[in-house]
Amino acid sequence: MNQRWLSLKKKAKRLSTLATLHHYEMPSVHYWCQDESRFGLKTITRRRLTLRGVKPHSQVQWSFKSSYLYGRVEPLTGESFFLEFSHLNTDCFQAYWREFSQAYPHQLHLIQMDNATGHPTKRLIVPENIILWFQPAPSPDCNPIERLWAWLKRKLAWKLFDSLEELKRRLAEILAQTTTEFFAALTGEPLLSADLD
Repeated sequence: MNQRWLSLKKKAKRLSTLATLHHYEMPSVHYWCQDESRFGLKTITRRRLTLRGVKPHSQVQWSFKSSYLYGRVEPLTGESFFLEFSHLNTDCFQAYWREFSQAYPHQLHLIQMDNATGHPTKRLIVPENIILWFQPAPSPDCNPIERLWAWLKRKLAWKLFDSLEELKRRLAEILAQTTTEFFAALTGEPLLSADLD
């Protein structure tokens, strides 16, 4: 059954009605923050500390090959789900949702995401166990996963990679070495965590 874009209130009411009709136990609900970020071979530059009057020198590269990292983090627990794609488009988005829905099939997921132009497209089929919650368009700082992207880019600042594959390997290493506790601390807000308990 193709799901239409329903408001959060209508979707919750619909699920409650279906549960009542079929004597179905409601699944556990998980709140996730989702976004995508571009990572490429162009050097990520940051400020450098030098002596007064000394111009900082650093090696940079200007290659524009890149890929996109799609990610979701549950701020309360720090659980995460990342996949790398070559593009930021509806087909990649659909594949990401399908993989996520199959990885967590018996839970209901409330997903906060920004209102970027590529997100609310009519071609996108939202899995039945996902409820979308769009934040206002000009407010990327409202999404806690933005702090994760900033942290990752700080880790990669001033690094030079010979190939896109080398960059992807380094990203995978960083994410694999990061604990759920760190993700929870980075993306969770004290007030948000208190509200979700």
